[in-house]
Amino acid sequence: MAVRALEAAELGDAAVEAVLRWAVEVGPTVPLPGEGRTLARWELLATVGAQSLTVARVLEPHLDAAAILAEAGEHPQDGSTWGVWAAEGPPPRLEAREVDGSWVLRGRKHWCSLAGEVSDALVTAWVGQDERRLFRVRLDAPGVTVEPSHWVPAGLRRVVTTSVLVEDAEAAPVGEAGWYLERDGFWWGGIGVAAVWYGGAVGLARTLLAHTRTRTPDQVALVHLGEVDADLTAARAALALAAEAVDGDRCTGRDALLLGARTRHVVASAVERVAQRVARAVGPGPLSSDPAHVARVADLGLYVRQHHAERDAAGLGSLVLDEGGPSW
Repeated sequence: MAVRALEAAELGDAAVEAVLRWAVEVGPTVPLPGEGRTLARWELLATVGAQSLTVARVLEPHLDAAAILAEAGEHPQDGSTWGVWAAEGPPPRLEAREVDGSWVLRGRKHWCSLAGEVSDALVTAWVGQDERRLFRVRLDAPGVTVEPSHWVPAGLRRVVTTSVLVEDAEAAPVGEAGWYLERDGFWWGGIGVAAVWYGGAVGLARTLLAHTRTRTPDQVALVHLGEVDADLTAARAALALAAEAVDGDRCTGRDALLLGARTRHVVASAVERVAQRVARAVGPGPLSSDPAHVARVADLGLYVRQHHAERDAAGLGSLVLDEGGPSW
């Protein structure tokens, strides 16, 4: 696994197509969550994230799709590359209906990262007024159109996000209605994303460490370094505890929901503190002269916004109350 993670360093500036080919190659060697080596899976994601958040952002959904399909008793086709798209946006929403024993999709799916690059995707579509179901669809299927992108981010520029217009395209259901969002693996996958955030913060911390070693540090520099070390240690411990719970069959049902929300919040909060500490400690130099650092700051800032800060903290608080009180 360590060798595989180190390969990501060579892909930092590669085209997305090359990264996807690597994802296809490495995918079968990565442990599935809940099968006894969840920490090794998340360590791979974190290590790749520390080297290149772009590579990690391409790898993570591909691995997530494989895990989702495995939960459903299915497998990706050989050589296929995957996105996972479950976000909702403005109408027309993506809807599914059964016609003569087959399922067809119609509508628009928003926030489809890498839609112009991957061969296949798992997408949620509405099968009723209030219920969604997961489907697998090929991006080259008749009726599927990847729309022009208006993606203009400061970070993760190569991970282009756009909308996909679907007009009566055939798709295959994965799991029953509601299964995708209700399964334990939904939260296991969410913690895997947090492992990538943690890796991105490690990359920033390494810049701080190198900067500190170039001169005799004063007390302020040492404070920043100490705080960063403590935050990374807390995030790493949260991920390790979560992996132990997943593999020990203690992360199911409501426990999966609570542990997923808690772990993501712990890691996201630590990542944001690390980013702030590094910025204060190193000053403007790396932001004006180190392209890798500039990219990492922008990439991580965008990526960690998948966590919704105070809103997700409020959700965590609600879960704690619903459980009858905190475990502490």
